[in-house]
Amino acid sequence: MIRHYRLSRIEAGRLSRLAWPILGAQLAQMGMGTLDVAMSGHVDATALAAVSIGSSVWLPIMVAFIGILMGLTPIVAQHVGARDWAAVRPALHQALWVAGVFGTASAVGLYLASDWLLALFAIPPEVAALAGAYLRAVAFGLPAVAAYETLRFYSDALGHTRASLLFALLGLGVNAVANAVLIFGGPGLVAAFGPNLLPGLAGLPALGAVGCGIATTISMWTMLIGLFVYTRWHGAYAPARIGPAWHAPAVLPIGEQLRIGVPIGVSLFSEVSLFTAITLLLAGYGEIVVSAHTVALNFSALLFMLPLSLGMALTVRVGQARGRAKFRHARFIAFNALALAMGVALVLDAILIFGGPYAVGLYTDNTAVRQLAVQLLLIATIYQFSDAAQVALAGALRGYKDTRVLMWVTLVAYWPVGLGSGHLLAAGVDGLFTGLGVYGYWIGLIAGLSVAAMLLLLRLTWVSRPVRRQPI
Repeated sequence: MIRHYRLSRIEAGRLSRLAWPILGAQLAQMGMGTLDVAMSGHVDATALAAVSIGSSVWLPIMVAFIGILMGLTPIVAQHVGARDWAAVRPALHQALWVAGVFGTASAVGLYLASDWLLALFAIPPEVAALAGAYLRAVAFGLPAVAAYETLRFYSDALGHTRASLLFALLGLGVNAVANAVLIFGGPGLVAAFGPNLLPGLAGLPALGAVGCGIATTISMWTMLIGLFVYTRWHGAYAPARIGPAWHAPAVLPIGEQLRIGVPIGVSLFSEVSLFTAITLLLAGYGEIVVSAHTVALNFSALLFMLPLSLGMALTVRVGQARGRAKFRHARFIAFNALALAMGVALVLDAILIFGGPYAVGLYTDNTAVRQLAVQLLLIATIYQFSDAAQVALAGALRGYKDTRVLMWVTLVAYWPVGLGSGHLLAAGVDGLFTGLGVYGYWIGLIAGLSVAAMLLLLRLTWVSRPVRRQPI
C-alpha cells in the first residue's frame, strides 16, 4: 500500500512537470485569439465582426490538421521509451512532409475559397468583404503553424515541453506588438505613445482587420523559425540527432502518421464544430442567451486547459512506457492520471461555484447576461468530472496509438448523444414537456461527455490489459 502511494505520488509529479509548460502554452495561444478580438474591437464594430467571423472559419481548419499532426507524439514517445533514437528523426521528417502538404493545401484553399465560404452565411456585405481580406492574410501563416505544431509535438514527445511554453509566449508577444502596429498604424501609435516615434512609424497606415490577419501570420512564422533554431542547438534534442539531416517521403511512416493522426483530427474537429453548432442554434433565442452562453463557454474553456494539458502530457508518459515494453506501468500511469484528473475536476468545480460570478463580471456589465451565465456555469460543474475523465482517457489512448475507436466514440457521444439530446431538450416535445432552451443544450453536453467518458474508460481498460508477471 505504501509502495503504491509512493509510486502514485512520483507519477503525479512527473506528469505535472510535463503538463505545466503545456498548460502555459495553451493559455498563451488562447491569449493570441483574445488579443485579436479585443484589439480589433477598438477599431469599430465591423472590424470586430470580421475578425470574429473569420476566426470561426480558419480555426476549425487549423484544429483539424493539428490533430492529424498530433499523431507524431505517441510515435516519437514510443521510440524514446524504447531508446530507439535512430527512428526519431525519420519520424519527425515524415510528419513534416505531412505538415507541409496539409498546411499548404489549407492555405491555398482558404485563400481561394474565403469569399465563397463566407457567402454561405447571411453576413452583411461590408463585414463579409473585410472578413475575406482577413482570411486571405491569415492563409499565408497556415503552412508555418503546421510545421511549428509538428516541432512542438516532437518536443513534447521527447519530454521537453518547456519549448511549447517558450515559443507560445514568443508568439503572444510578437502578436501583441504586430497587432498594435498593423491594426492601428501610425495614428494609433501616436495616440498611445506621443509624437516622438521612430521616423516612419507615424506614417504607417492603419490596416484594421487585415492588419490583424497579417500580424497573426507574422507571429506564426516567428514561432516556427524560433522553434526550428531552438531544436537545432538545444541539448535536449541531441540524442535524436542521428542519421541523415533530411529524409525523402516514405509511404509506410507517412501511413502510420495518418493512421494515428487522422482520427485525432476528426475527433478534435467534431468537438470544435459541436460548440459552433450549438452557438448557431442558439442564435434564434436572442442576444441575451447567446451572450450568456458565449461568456460561460469561454470561461469554462479557459479552465478546461488544465485537464487538457494533463491529457497531452499523459500521451507522452504512456507512450514512453509502452516503448519500454512496461505494459503494467503504462496502465498504472494511465489510471493514476485519471485519479489526478478527478482531483483537478474538484478544484475546477470550486472555481466555478465560488469564482464564477466574479469571472462573469469581467466579461459584461449586463445584469441579465451575468445572471444567466452564472446559472450555466453551475450546470458546467456537473460535467467537470466527465469532461476531465474523457480528456485524460483520450490522452492515454493516444499514448497507446489507439485513436480509431477514440474517433468513433467522440463522434457518437458528441453529436447524436450530446447535440441530439441537447436539441431535443432545448426544443421540447409537444404534449410531453416544454423546451428548456439554452439549459437543454448544456444538459446535452453533460450527457455527451458522460457517455464519452464511460466508453473511453471501457476502451482503455481493454487496451491496457496487463501482461502478467511483469513488474511495475
